Amino acid sequence: MDAGRWWVVVTSLLAVVVYAVGSGVWVSSGDDWYRSLEKPPWQPPDAMFGIAWTYNFVMLAVVAVHVARFGTGWQMGVFAASLVVSVVFALGWAWLFYSQHAMWVASASLIIAAACTVPLVIAAWGSASWAGAALVPYLAWLCIASSLAVGYATRNA
Repeated sequence: MDAGRWWVVVTSLLAVVVYAVGSGVWVSSGDDWYRSLEKPPWQPPDAMFGIAWTYNFVMLAVVAVHVARFGTGWQMGVFAASLVVSVVFALGWAWLFYSQHAMWVASASLIIAAACTVPLVIAAWGSASWAGAALVPYLAWLCIASSLAVGYATRNA
């Protein structure tokens, strides 16, 4: 692989690792507060979060490597940029929600993260349909998480 493709691999994998570690730190830091909140009725069981996030992080990494190896310059650039921006806003949600308890601003941050995931899926799909399809659950999960964030804000803010 040439340097440009390696850049996409390194940037994307670093973003996924920072995402996994950073969100884990902030989520675990506000556990008592979070447990005290009134939950939206469509809240999935706790076990579902671990399953969904494990799948999402693994697929983001796998698809990042695929796009870096086989994608066009446009696909690689859109994928890496969308991933990094989405991660920034998703981590912003975790910090705003769990550390600052700013539920409405956190909700907006997560909605932006979900919106940034659309070009990510499109770029992945352009490199291979399986790669895009593998990220559809991630996009769906961010949309569900966004609705939950708004649900928490309407009930608790």
